[in-house]
Amino acid sequence: MTAPHPLIPCEKLRWEAASRSPELRADLLPEEMPVAMTYGMASHAVMMATPRDLADFALGFSLTEGIVSDPGQLTELEVLRRPAGMELRMQLAEAREAALLRRRRHMAGPVGCGLCGLESLEAATRRLPVLPAGGPRIPAAAIPAALAALAEGQALHQASHALHAAGFWVPGEGPGTGLLALREDVGRHNALDKLVGALVAQGIDPRRGAVLLTSRVSVEMVQKAAILGAPVLVAVSAPTALALRSAEACGMTLVARARGGRFDVFCHGGRITYDAGAAAAF
Repeated sequence: MTAPHPLIPCEKLRWEAASRSPELRADLLPEEMPVAMTYGMASHAVMMATPRDLADFALGFSLTEGIVSDPGQLTELEVLRRPAGMELRMQLAEAREAALLRRRRHMAGPVGCGLCGLESLEAATRRLPVLPAGGPRIPAAAIPAALAALAEGQALHQASHALHAAGFWVPGEGPGTGLLALREDVGRHNALDKLVGALVAQGIDPRRGAVLLTSRVSVEMVQKAAILGAPVLVAVSAPTALALRSAEACGMTLVARARGGRFDVFCHGGRITYDAGAAAAF
């Protein structure tokens, strides 16, 4: 199924202080549309997303939301165009389908909101897998270059200036820059889910490198990266306090505010190496 194009042409008036009158110009805007995640013919969630890399989105969302723990448990996937948006229709292995049905029953409480009470509070602060000690050694001097490669690879964002990206980077690997995969979306969570799906589908080991983000680091971003198994998370903006506590607890190296040739290491800094090749004790 062919999804709609992710960029939509439009016209605009550009006014500048140096000119006397506005100028008519062409522009491109990112498409944003409802994308329904359907399991066994029942809708589970509807996300506002960019209609690109939707198969990656379906797999990544299913993994990071705990609906499946292994890609083989997702037995079928159809990408369907609907009048109001896109449907990602999935079938689950029998045991996972039964587990999802029990989960839906727990979520349907007497207040009728579906996401209220203890069940959703526990889901929001769920215990994450503890990442193995060690892992990649990331040269500090290479991090600005990695983020520059991420920016250069954002074809949709360069055309529209309105999309987030998530990338996976391994120093010294890949086509020169070390950037092995990149996914874009209007939603930062969606971009990361798409990246997770792409890495799993391509068999790329997330323990070898770092996840790069163009956004701030909320707790959901740490959760998704930890479920993927990525030991290092690098973002251009700041983390929340809960995101930092979650990264500390699961053993993830959290690097944030990485802009303009500088960055801040918030926890588990031993994976970052400096001039003499030594790791930080932080």
